[in-house]
Amino acid sequence: MKNEDRTFIALDLGTSNILAFVAKQGIVYNEPSIMAYDMITNNLTALGQEAYDMMGKVHSNIKMVVPIRDGVITDLDAAKDLLKHIFAKLQMLNDWKNSIILLACPSEVTELEREALKQVAYDMGAEIVVIEEEVKMAALGAGLNIDIPKGNVVIDIGGGTTDIAIISAGDVVISKSVKVAGNAFDEEIKKYIRSEYNVTIGSKTAENLKKELGSLAKYKGEKTMSVFGRDIVSGLPKEAVISSEEVRNVLVNAFSKITDLVIEIMENTPPELAGDIISHGFTICGGGSLIRGVKEYFNGIFSVPCSISPNPLTGVVEGAKNFQRVINNRIESGYYGKNAKDAKKGSQSNYI
Repeated sequence: MKNEDRTFIALDLGTSNILAFVAKQGIVYNEPSIMAYDMITNNLTALGQEAYDMMGKVHSNIKMVVPIRDGVITDLDAAKDLLKHIFAKLQMLNDWKNSIILLACPSEVTELEREALKQVAYDMGAEIVVIEEEVKMAALGAGLNIDIPKGNVVIDIGGGTTDIAIISAGDVVISKSVKVAGNAFDEEIKKYIRSEYNVTIGSKTAENLKKELGSLAKYKGEKTMSVFGRDIVSGLPKEAVISSEEVRNVLVNAFSKITDLVIEIMENTPPELAGDIISHGFTICGGGSLIRGVKEYFNGIFSVPCSISPNPLTGVVEGAKNFQRVINNRIESGYYGKNAKDAKKGSQSNYI
């Protein structure tokens, strides 16, 4: 089959959001990666934004399921269900048949986890499945020319993981992943408010605090925000007033784990590439790059120039779109196997 007869689909299977890109159509889906099941009938009642809006507000017969945590499929059946419903909702399920699927995954996904990711796509009818590191796709989506022999440091702060990589001459030279990202920031905010105010708040409230007040450096117009939760002593509803400075202290402490990982990578970087990094600095991608002062934070610690991706939330699928040309060339050269049967065996040559 010719490449032009296959549908190219790129998926960013994020912990917080799932994005789907289809060639000639663009981004067709961008919603939270959460589902709501009726426990009595075992039917899916809501997914995406509709399910997200239900979080923390449902009875015991409704089960909230997040099939992808920290960039890894934790519930294979739910993941299949999610993708099928997404494309059925978009009336595009037939596009999966004989398609080329590019799946973006965190740097340290294991071989078994890669196989689980591929199996989801194959079970839905894909012919060829390519797995690429999210951070590499994010670099392409940020507009970096990764093909030239020049060191580029990319810090991709997502929902479940932060991926850090040095990319040169078209591929990843060294990469590391840490499970400290958007969701972990929310949890740290929840822990702080519980310990300081004796108030338990929900994940959505913590996320709102992060978005409204979160910063890594002082900024003009700092403010306070009232949040409502449950008093851990009396069990009654209680209000707490949180300041920007409090949220900043929580985030700076959480970000220290990311900076430690950057230092670890830099210590293992070839000297010639280290020289490039001093000149060109870091590119910061992912939803975490939207936190105020993140560029100044890394610049202050490492004394290198930093830039934010122009499309931090959609950069991975934008990069995957740009990578389609490379995949087509490799298909023509026989890189992924001679036919679909070879691909479905899950041989080493069927992913990068």
